[in-house]
Amino acid sequence: MTSPDNFEQAAAELIDVGRRLWQQGFCPATSSNFSRRLNAGQCAITVSGRDKGRLQQADIMRVDMHGQSLDGQIPSAETLLHTQLYQRDHSISVVLHTHSVKAALVSMNCAGSVVVQGLELLKALKGIKTHQSTLEIPVFDNTQDIVALAQHLDRWMSQHGTGHAYLIKGHGLYSWGADISEALRHIEALEYLLDYYWHQHFLHKHVLHQNGERHP
Repeated sequence: MTSPDNFEQAAAELIDVGRRLWQQGFCPATSSNFSRRLNAGQCAITVSGRDKGRLQQADIMRVDMHGQSLDGQIPSAETLLHTQLYQRDHSISVVLHTHSVKAALVSMNCAGSVVVQGLELLKALKGIKTHQSTLEIPVFDNTQDIVALAQHLDRWMSQHGTGHAYLIKGHGLYSWGADISEALRHIEALEYLLDYYWHQHFLHKHVLHQNGERHP
């Protein structure tokens, strides 16, 4: 069972996250979705179609780990992408999904994965201790078949590990953490890293053009 206090605390945390990420431009219109694990069988998640910068407790709902509503409201269309992570890794307690311009640009202009290395902010990610580390963020094709996508992600993670994040092509970024603070730190750091990656990509093409070289 979920205590009312536990749900209210989770809702308050997700409301604060929504406001903070919306203020940074990561959640335009009614995009993005956020969730927090309540117990082994339930999580709190944003209701479908809500403005993430103006969330209220009524905009947060409960679902089970199969993505089924427990209180009659309609959850985010991508709920199964959240519950897939909770079922795969019990240390994950929060999942955040954003829709920044840079995440969309990067995902549409790279093949397979995004590789970032040498940046100090890599150390904001759990388990990374030095800027000399290399981070690889996989990019998956977008689809409206969320059941199939969740299954594909689970198979991919069984082979490659859960990692820190992934991108959906032309869509946005997913990241997670053991609690709200860690998940928020991850998503903001990753948004910075994607912003850097895109500017680096553009600068590289500009330099090649100035030198009269061909570029892809």
